[in-house]
Amino acid sequence: MSVTTAAPAPQHGVMKEMSFLDRWLPAWIGLAMVVGLALGRFVPGLDTALEAVKIGEVSLPIAIGLLVMMYPVLAKVRYDETHRVAGDKRLMITSLVLNWVVGPALMFALAWMLLPDLPEYRTGLIIVGLARCIAMVFIWNDLACGDREAAAVLVAINSVFQVIAFGALGWFYLQVLPSWLGLPTTSADFSVWAIVLSVLVFLGIPLLAGFLTRTLGEKAKGRTWYEETFLPKIGPWALYGLLFTIVLLFALQGEAITSNPWDVARIALPLLAYFVLMFSISLIASKAVGLNYAKSTTVAFTAAGNNFELAIAVAIGTFGVTSGQALAGVVGPLIEVPVLVGLVYVSLWAGRRLFPGDPTVPARPETAAAHRA
Repeated sequence: MSVTTAAPAPQHGVMKEMSFLDRWLPAWIGLAMVVGLALGRFVPGLDTALEAVKIGEVSLPIAIGLLVMMYPVLAKVRYDETHRVAGDKRLMITSLVLNWVVGPALMFALAWMLLPDLPEYRTGLIIVGLARCIAMVFIWNDLACGDREAAAVLVAINSVFQVIAFGALGWFYLQVLPSWLGLPTTSADFSVWAIVLSVLVFLGIPLLAGFLTRTLGEKAKGRTWYEETFLPKIGPWALYGLLFTIVLLFALQGEAITSNPWDVARIALPLLAYFVLMFSISLIASKAVGLNYAKSTTVAFTAAGNNFELAIAVAIGTFGVTSGQALAGVVGPLIEVPVLVGLVYVSLWAGRRLFPGDPTVPARPETAAAHRA
């Protein structure tokens, strides 16, 4: 997918029309959110049932939904081409700076600017800003026709940095930096095990499954069969898993969200600003350093998205399930899902204008749909 080192992914079997699921995807996501909120609000005991079995602090049904969502996308990655990504210093440096310098600093600034009177929510948002995305980013990247191999490598690197740097950055942004600026500080203890478990479950399992599927599938029947026959069959399951996960997430937190509409609105404002600004800054910065559309899109989505599973787990483990910090983490996906879906369409629209003549830019919506098949 790189302009200089590799051709764009072949568009086998380009559909004359987008599938029914693709054409109405924003509507399905909106419906899933509404259904989840309604279930959480009006079905007694549903939250208790969903929380009965957990992986760390994440409900087992939600974990299953995330794994189903991620597996088809990671099965599409050409792992024998990831070396070209790892060798792209512009890509790697740009992504690391955006994820681990710009992202946390931007969320810190927005949280203090827009929630100066709400310390619990502010702290929760800062924790969200520290948890870099390792799950849903694969879906947004694939929908926008980003570079799959780049996404796999960048997410893996983010995962390593998350284990190493999350606690140190939390200490810096909650205690050191506020103290330097003469602002109130917050004490928080971070569980390294919670971070490691999040990485192992939500990246390690689907990554290993995707790698083994491609390796064994190509060895048994060849790349042509694998990409033209097998992948189109499992491709829709990524979106099924996404919709299932959204319903469960919003069902689990439906009562908390609908019971505090004004608080949710206050938390939503800095989140909305963060996602839009982070995506825009990352896309423009990636183009400025010479990356093509596919890689720029991947950098933008990996920088804009957040690991809400980890953020919620840390907030609950540190401050309690009923804390304002936990509610801020819960509101994260409430805002992230629709905003990043919207940014997928912005990316497809902006690609033809920001990257004229770039062969990695999908020419038409149906071409983008075929890329995901």
